[in-house]
Amino acid sequence: MVAAAIGAAAIGQVLDGALLIVIFATSGALEALATARTEDSVRGLLDLAPETATRITADDEVVVPVVELAVGDVVLVRPGERIPADGTVVAGGSEVDQATITGEPLTVDKVVGDEVFAGTLNGTGSMHVRVARRAEDSVVARIATLVEQAGQTKARTQLFIEKVEQRYSIGMVAATVAIFVLPLLWGEALRDSLLRAMTFMIVASPCAVVLATMPPLLAAIANAGRHGVLAKSAVVLEQLAATTRVAFDKTGTLTRGTPELADIRVLPGAGLTETEVLRLAAAAERPSEHPLARAVLAAARARGLQLPEAEEFSSQPGRGVSALVDGHFLRIGSPAALMPDEADASAAAAVEAIQQRGQTAVLVLREQRVVAVLAITDQTRPEAAAAVTALTRLTGTSPVLLTGDNHATATRLAGELGIGDVRAGLLPEDKVTAVRELEATGARVTVVGDGVNDAPALAAAQAGIAMGGGGSDVTLQTADAVVVRDDLSTIPALIALARRARRVVIANLVIAATFIAVLVLWDLFGTLPLPLGVAGHEGSTVIVGLNGLRLLRSAAWRRVAGRSGAVG
Repeated sequence: MVAAAIGAAAIGQVLDGALLIVIFATSGALEALATARTEDSVRGLLDLAPETATRITADDEVVVPVVELAVGDVVLVRPGERIPADGTVVAGGSEVDQATITGEPLTVDKVVGDEVFAGTLNGTGSMHVRVARRAEDSVVARIATLVEQAGQTKARTQLFIEKVEQRYSIGMVAATVAIFVLPLLWGEALRDSLLRAMTFMIVASPCAVVLATMPPLLAAIANAGRHGVLAKSAVVLEQLAATTRVAFDKTGTLTRGTPELADIRVLPGAGLTETEVLRLAAAAERPSEHPLARAVLAAARARGLQLPEAEEFSSQPGRGVSALVDGHFLRIGSPAALMPDEADASAAAAVEAIQQRGQTAVLVLREQRVVAVLAITDQTRPEAAAAVTALTRLTGTSPVLLTGDNHATATRLAGELGIGDVRAGLLPEDKVTAVRELEATGARVTVVGDGVNDAPALAAAQAGIAMGGGGSDVTLQTADAVVVRDDLSTIPALIALARRARRVVIANLVIAATFIAVLVLWDLFGTLPLPLGVAGHEGSTVIVGLNGLRLLRSAAWRRVAGRSGAVG
């Protein structure tokens, strides 16, 4: 652009040259302003957390920088203050506005035992909060970090455009030289030939094309992050936009993930009471992260049982756990994985009776013999049916249920939610096989899960979404996107937003290509004034940039959430 301005001045069009600089500078300022909006949206997340906190010590209250808080510290949160760190309420209670983190429009009541997030706004009550994560590991910090990392990645469309642009630029330079030289050979005046060539070089530049892709994708990522959904890169957003089939895990995904122990069936000849079975099972399950293990442990604690130490603990995803407790070798897991071929009829009958009630059966083996069957029940998430309906409408196909649970329980849940394809009794490798079978039919599969046993399927799918609230660390690292607030309704909203971002990218490419084609043809076959060519070129760049950044607005999320049937 500077070269064009100098060239214009050299042929006597000083005002045109000056106008070029003004237009170029104005365009650059507008582009910088547009880009800053995305960066500010990320920076604003970090600004939510206060810089100081009131730490409660044995005999005093001390105001300290938030970065000095350690895991286990207890802080005082007064009415109207922002919560300084992720943690658990240990005293007091209040209503908390979590909209900045989870996108929930209403305040949430918090009592002792509830989790709270840094940067959320306390209401009218006071609370003591035990710090669970350091400042750099808080949910709000993770959101900002992931959005920033997403900004450093390039979508496949962008990489393709940049690859084509390299060859296009070479061709454009060659065409510019030809447009300058050939008319001279045909007797055209130097001034006219140079002016036409400079104008062509400007209007044929693919600046708007290059800017067409990343602003809408990054704006969509930032917007989703503000509503409690973290997409880890622009590539992920493109993959989500292409989704044609969604596969769900059951426990902790379609259900709340807080199962409860409903019954203990001690088998004849086991020589144990219900309490003894629960004590042994809870001790063996204590190191496990699985939701069913937490249900057994919670039941033991509710009864006030003293649990012995488990030795030689081992956990195999999909196959349960094993441990040495009180000198006895215990194995606990699903009937599909652990039911011995020589098990007596009472074990099979107990399992069948539990599964017929729609509950999950868990075997307890002592020294390789089934001694009891535990009945576990879980509550379906209230928004699950609406999310399934919305995803069916979005993709045109009903979601798939992939679960390690028994077929009777899985079928019962699927019937409640409107899921037609049920694949039950799956081990982690079976879930991977199921995903590959779906993709072999041409489907673009997105898997939604939360447990360690879901991680292989999340990695195998085109896109993986983890439920972040109760998700394991392995799952969160493997997933391409994370739902922070554990709300299934955000999943159809995220896919709808990704599709809208894709439509904006396509619209931007059409706008950019149209401007270039019209201006180039005008210059070649007419007389395009240089300032008008610059204004058209820079104007198209600004239009494309601002069009993409429309997805930063909260209204964009509300629109896709409403159309997809999601809430929040």
